[in-house]
Amino acid sequence: MIISQTEYHANGMAYLIRSSADADARELSELRLRIDGETENMDRERGEAYLDASGFERIIREDSGSPRHLFLVAVADQRIVGFSRCEGSPLKRLSHKVEFGVCVLQDYWGYGIGTNLLRKSIEWADSNGIKKMGLNVLETNSKAIGLYQKLGFEIEGILRNDKILSDGKPYNTIVMGRLHGGG
Repeated sequence: MIISQTEYHANGMAYLIRSSADADARELSELRLRIDGETENMDRERGEAYLDASGFERIIREDSGSPRHLFLVAVADQRIVGFSRCEGSPLKRLSHKVEFGVCVLQDYWGYGIGTNLLRKSIEWADSNGIKKMGLNVLETNSKAIGLYQKLGFEIEGILRNDKILSDGKPYNTIVMGRLHGGG
């Protein structure tokens, strides 16, 4: 689905959040590769499950035409600095919910970009009949967990020893969900 763009101002920086467009595909491919290498908060290491521009074009077209998908980008300094995606299911028994994911370049943390990508997604979900939003987050990402809880997500479970990070140790994944209206 496509939504209208919104401009934000925080800590002396202006940025836009808008729906993704075909012209964003190459930049999104490069951005995802970079973000995957910045922290261990993502599922992928840098270069894993690489998605090229044509792969992003396919996702953007699919998401733009689906009432159960939303692909947003954050634009600052004339470039994409983050994105989020809500992906629904075509299966009838799962059609009431979407899975949410977000990533923002580290240089742009602290400007509310991730928060506003999530808020726009919640607003979209609540106004489009989505009854549940779900997400997974690494247990060590306490800042994200706090944000999700602040915006109505609850911890639904823990996937024990779900990921092995660069230190060779296993870490848990926290499964979180938000019901329409926050409860």
